[in-house]
Amino acid sequence: MFLKQHRYKALVSLALLALTLLTTVGQSPDDFQNFRQRRRNEGLPNDQTGASFGEYTFVRTIYDSPARAYGYGYYGRRGGTWSTDYPNADNNFIVGLREWAGTNLKIAPRPEQIPIMDDRIFDYPIIYFVEPGFLELSDEQAARLREYVARGGFMFFDDFWGVYEWENLETQLKKIWPEGGYTPKDLPLSHPIFHSYLDVEEVVQVPNIYNAQRGVTSEKGGIVPHYMGVEDPHSRIVTFISFNCDLGDAWEWINDPSYPVKYGLPAYKLGINVVIYAMSH
Repeated sequence: MFLKQHRYKALVSLALLALTLLTTVGQSPDDFQNFRQRRRNEGLPNDQTGASFGEYTFVRTIYDSPARAYGYGYYGRRGGTWSTDYPNADNNFIVGLREWAGTNLKIAPRPEQIPIMDDRIFDYPIIYFVEPGFLELSDEQAARLREYVARGGFMFFDDFWGVYEWENLETQLKKIWPEGGYTPKDLPLSHPIFHSYLDVEEVVQVPNIYNAQRGVTSEKGGIVPHYMGVEDPHSRIVTFISFNCDLGDAWEWINDPSYPVKYGLPAYKLGINVVIYAMSH
């Protein structure tokens, strides 16, 4: 397996090589709007054919949702909150990374969805969690994620809001690292993760499409957006946290002209930067 066989260093070498070959890309709202219009004209493919493995594969983590999540309208949703924005967010983000960002990374055309206890998780260096405000890990699952990170893996948490959901993620992180030392903290905009490929110059609260259409950005009392990270003892960022933000909804609705570019653009820039940073550090 990828991480089990210690091939992560080889992947990093490939990613660093790719970074030296990057093409110049436009970062303005107009460039992004042109990308969106082109995708609307052509239609966004699901890209469900071909090999799923590349230098980077979008991996959505499957986890069990607790019963209390049902009160938020998730009862019967394809197994729980892990599937929020699936599959369009995953497919659209891949297209953006491949076609708009213009990197030379070999992007797998098909995203994967992998349960925490599936050994395939070690094949991929980055895994994405949506709605971690409802994440509930068993001791075995927490140990698996601890091992995953120890072997070079990187976790990306997105789309959770307010005090209750934040406290839940803190609880789950403490299960993963019960001995402490892995504490989430706000990252300054000078941090390399925000300049690994594109320049992220402000912390933008990215709303879901329904709130964006109403001119509202916050939900569940989550007023202030946070871009956060967790460092290991060697000062490597091993986890990125987008709190009081919904990057996945922006990815999902990028093909809809009613979703404002002022939220879609930063959502794509941030996601792309996280991927490039995780692949090269």
